[in-house]
Amino acid sequence: MAVPVGDTLGPPVRRFVTELTPALTRLSSRITERDVALEAFNLSASFVDADSRHSDEELRELIVVFSPWLDHLVGTTPTEVRRNDLVTGKRAWKYQPSTMFEVLVTADSRDGTRAAWNYYELAMLVAHTVCGLDDYPARDELADLDSYRRMLLDAMRAVGETPPLVAQPFGTAAATSTAAPSPLEPIEPIEQLLDELDDLVGLAEVKEEVHLVTNMLQVQKLRRERGLPVVEGSRHLVFTGNPGTGKTTVARLLARIYRSLGVVARGHLVETDRSQLVAGYVGQTAIRVKEVVTSAIGGVLLIDEAYALTRSRDGDFGQEAVDTLVKLMEDHRDDLVVIAAGYPDEMTTFVASNPGLRSRFPKTIHFADYSTDELLKIFSGMCDDTRYHLTPAARKKLAAYFDAQPRDKGFGNGRLVRNAFEAAIAQQASRLVHIKEPSDRDLTTLKPADLP
Repeated sequence: MAVPVGDTLGPPVRRFVTELTPALTRLSSRITERDVALEAFNLSASFVDADSRHSDEELRELIVVFSPWLDHLVGTTPTEVRRNDLVTGKRAWKYQPSTMFEVLVTADSRDGTRAAWNYYELAMLVAHTVCGLDDYPARDELADLDSYRRMLLDAMRAVGETPPLVAQPFGTAAATSTAAPSPLEPIEPIEQLLDELDDLVGLAEVKEEVHLVTNMLQVQKLRRERGLPVVEGSRHLVFTGNPGTGKTTVARLLARIYRSLGVVARGHLVETDRSQLVAGYVGQTAIRVKEVVTSAIGGVLLIDEAYALTRSRDGDFGQEAVDTLVKLMEDHRDDLVVIAAGYPDEMTTFVASNPGLRSRFPKTIHFADYSTDELLKIFSGMCDDTRYHLTPAARKKLAAYFDAQPRDKGFGNGRLVRNAFEAAIAQQASRLVHIKEPSDRDLTTLKPADLP
């Protein structure tokens, strides 16, 4: 049954107008409800224009929803909206804070209020809903969701505003999972989790893909709540890359993001590999796989070096593990996410080895090796966490050491940094034992002689 025109975008727009108008009129008597509705229209039009398509369905929604406030839309048609360029060129509207939003940010900073955060939550709801008017949002729309979110957050943080510590429900319906979260582990705000992702060193392409996945899930959730058809896709992922590139760290963050969005109930990460899944005797492998999968239900299962499962030898039960895994992924498709990780070439072979794998792992995210500058930044972060610091000469020597490492298959990345840091600490300790009374500076300084 089709959803009546206006019933999808109408509720979030009316919330935007009715909840923000009182706060704005208190700040200026010149602001009217129509002004707030025009703000919502500009926001909506900017996301309709993100993919330059301007479908009849999107434009009819704008006309029906905003006609009560905007006279120039009354009685118009999608063709007339296009002819009058009411949406064309609106995409750039959201690339900088609006005057109305800046007024709220300034007032919050001055008065200790939270109206700008209310604007942020309502505006993001409108934005996600507009993107959800399409059966499947374009990549440009999802990317614009991310840039708009960051722009609003940056504007608020510039004046010292911080996100709420506990997540607010996104949209109108409850989370899809029926399991209640532990009261000791409140659901984390999606903003906080994405900030944590963005704070990781490097991984620019990985961060972009995770943001796009997150935005798609939010849009799908809203479509589902509005009774709109959802193009269901597999949530399972393939991570490729050398060791130490942050695959486990990102998988753990994704589990928490999925919980924040209601995709899974618990948001925990279970790590496993071939040694824990494949047994040496008939009948035991399926039992092992079921036990591991069961422990991951409500969260994310990360299978490291997953390609090893398909490298079966005579009498080996690796294929049985794969077959059992595929069945369990289907049985628990609503409450389990599986991430298969490994080297790029081997993971391509792994996914191609079984039609069930190919259909369940449609998306691959590649983790590139860290550059020397990024490795130095990771090392410096370890120093900061433990109150050490590098002398300029030591930093130069460390950079030369990282430069000299061959960037071939198996390059250690973060593990290389960790090993170098631990070796430096040990070497510094050996050097300091010969100093009778080392100063605090001695105890916290890493010199060239301490480094590999």
